[in-house]
Amino acid sequence: MTPILIAALGLLMVATAFLSGLFGMAGGLILIGVLLALMPLPTAMVLHAITQMASNGWRAFLWRAHIRWRPVANYMVGAALALAAWSLTRYVPDKPVALLLLGITPFMARLLPANIKPDPDSLWQGTVYGTICMGLMLMTGVSGPLLDTFFLGGDFGRREKVATKAMCQVVSHFTKLIYFGGIIDQAASLDPVLAVVAIAASMLGTTLARRILEAMTDQQFIAWSNKLITTIACYYIVHGGWLLLRAPVLAAFDKGGLQ
Repeated sequence: MTPILIAALGLLMVATAFLSGLFGMAGGLILIGVLLALMPLPTAMVLHAITQMASNGWRAFLWRAHIRWRPVANYMVGAALALAAWSLTRYVPDKPVALLLLGITPFMARLLPANIKPDPDSLWQGTVYGTICMGLMLMTGVSGPLLDTFFLGGDFGRREKVATKAMCQVVSHFTKLIYFGGIIDQAASLDPVLAVVAIAASMLGTTLARRILEAMTDQQFIAWSNKLITTIACYYIVHGGWLLLRAPVLAAFDKGGLQ
């Protein structure tokens, strides 16, 4: 990559890490979409994994005293099961499929019945959520919207939720890095300079967001995060749908089938 493109990606990573620091998942959704547009899917997944590991890892470090380790351990069991299953097939989705799944994922969490309150301290619930979220991670690169529901139950304060979710995300993105960086047939490689820029940019963006998050009210947080996530998700559904339909539509025009 050229220095200009690396610098531009660095600025984007600062901005998306800042959004993630505020809303927990919006930044990752935006970043993976941009990376998919610029790079082959395995390379985009590896770079996204490194960026998000730095962002979530730094967030977990800042709030390390509030991490609840039992839910993290439960989640790790499910993540290991998903990695084992995906390693057997070595499935890599096409870009249109990945984009459509990116758009659908936030709405999956909203379709869950309101009376279902997961218990983060439950081994079987943590394993189920870990398996599903890790499966989504390996297909789309993100699982934040669905992972949020994992922390709806239980006696969790705001800081505990942020810290524990960040630690689970570190596990998810590290697993994604292993899968796309070494397990699949077309394993990706990455420019070390870009990797360093990604780590530094993610830590900077996360740090900048901390004070603003503390200043926001719960009502502002909910209102802005819902609007932002819905807008991004709808864009990915439209974009992925167009990429999926573009080839047959253009072929039909070429044959004179549509006039």
